[in-house]
Amino acid sequence: MADTKRQSGKNAVATPNVGGAGTVPLETALSAVIGARVRIVVGAKVIHEGTIFAVCPITNIIAINTAPPPPTPASNTTTNQPGDYHILPISDIRSFEVLSLPLTDVSFDNAVPSIGTVDMKAVKAREEAAIKRLQDKENKRGKGVGKEGQDIFNALERTWHETSIVVLDSVIIAPPYRVEDCKAPSNQQAALNRVKKVLEIERKKIADRSNKPAVPLPQGPRKGG
Repeated sequence: MADTKRQSGKNAVATPNVGGAGTVPLETALSAVIGARVRIVVGAKVIHEGTIFAVCPITNIIAINTAPPPPTPASNTTTNQPGDYHILPISDIRSFEVLSLPLTDVSFDNAVPSIGTVDMKAVKAREEAAIKRLQDKENKRGKGVGKEGQDIFNALERTWHETSIVVLDSVIIAPPYRVEDCKAPSNQQAALNRVKKVLEIERKKIADRSNKPAVPLPQGPRKGG
């Protein structure tokens, strides 16, 4: 049985069985016995007896389950006990006593909820796919072009040649990306006419979006007359 007590009001406790004056922070001592049955004295003789469920050094609190332990020792783990939980500020703890240590066979195998095996190949594949999407997005972003030119490129989903858009590997749309800015070799007139029609439709869509009036926000009743 180990008995640890706060010294001089500071956030440190005597380390039991060290044979010296060594001290550790109280949250460290509590973290070391997660799953153990303890008796905690809070404030003026308020005693909580139960199992330490969690210790958070960031918020400086602990969670203790004060429900009685199961009658079968083998089932005495923090994951399958009935729950009667209390949240206690670590700064309010005056002392704590370890009544019984946690079982040594507690592991991820009996965690609740269950923790499955991580498929590292699948993780790597998702990582590579995400990187490729970002690279593709960056490759499709025009350098030195305006928003309208980028919108047209996004609609056509082709490639850049400096600030010109290349469509079907033969039609070039030069800035400012109007229908009359489309050029193609003489033997690619069918492709040129098709691109001009698509470009005309896309420019109309862009113009409609730009000219669409903003929807006014609803106004509440005025106060004060």
